[in-house]
Amino acid sequence: MGMKRTRRRFMTTLSLAGTAGLLRARPVSAAEGALETTKVRLFKTLGVCLAPQYVAEGLLRAEGFTDVEYVDSTTMNIAGAIATGEYDFGLDFVSDHIFALDRGSALTLLAGVHVGCYELFAREGIRSIVELKGKSVAVYTGYWPQYAVLALTAAQVGLDPNKDIAWIESSQPMALFLDGKTDAFLSAFPFSQELRARRFGHVLFSTAEDHPWSQYFCCMLGGNRDYVRKYPIATKRVIRAILKAADLCANEPALVARRIVDAGFAGRYDHALEALQEIHYDRWRDYDAEDSVRYYALRLRDVGLITSTPQKIIAERTDWRFFEELKRELKV
Repeated sequence: MGMKRTRRRFMTTLSLAGTAGLLRARPVSAAEGALETTKVRLFKTLGVCLAPQYVAEGLLRAEGFTDVEYVDSTTMNIAGAIATGEYDFGLDFVSDHIFALDRGSALTLLAGVHVGCYELFAREGIRSIVELKGKSVAVYTGYWPQYAVLALTAAQVGLDPNKDIAWIESSQPMALFLDGKTDAFLSAFPFSQELRARRFGHVLFSTAEDHPWSQYFCCMLGGNRDYVRKYPIATKRVIRAILKAADLCANEPALVARRIVDAGFAGRYDHALEALQEIHYDRWRDYDAEDSVRYYALRLRDVGLITSTPQKIIAERTDWRFFEELKRELKV
């Protein structure tokens, strides 16, 4: 489903914004009205999955934002931090957003951005998810989305994720896997690239390529509910900048890899480039954000991880108006 895009679709010139190289956006239509605020805050942490957020600074400034702040992330609960106002917007795995919404967080889901983040690596001898029964899996301490992905996968093949799998939490889960202390590890950038480079283990499934995960958004954009309500014009412009940045990631992975490494969002250029080429940043026009929320919410409810119905979450905690408008506006 990869799509060929041209640089002309992004704009005509390349500009620098701080340490990130970005493409300048077209002038915003006056019909949208003036920005209600010129300030926006996003979080920063290491990770290529979130590359559109990191290379959006120049695009945000072109949209009229004069105060664009990247706040150092001190938590793995990104959705919760957006809800409490630590950041105004941020990309996060869809299940993390849903988990926060189920608990009444002041968060609004606004758009789907890309497909694919996670890969499950297993030691030799384990050839399917079913064979994880009675085995151990290493996950990050306190990082709920990582557990959720594998729990849902296990449940789909008839395993009870609470009884059939031994979850080993650690601040360094890949090290446990490499040392042979666990049987599997749910990986993302840069660990997937490191494991492949070492030829260690093999991939049981990839959310970028394998069904059903590849049919739904992985990372989605959430906004602080108060910001979205108070500043609808600013909200639309933030979403537009992020989506244009996703196009940039899809069409210019080498450029983006160099920029995010130079800016300190990733460590190694070769690993960053590999990840950018594997993640499907070009599918935001084609996938249905609401369908992704419905799927994940239903599965999470089925395994008892949330109590809200998909209908309740969609009706009360999402706003797709801007996303749908921008799909039409930014159509090829």
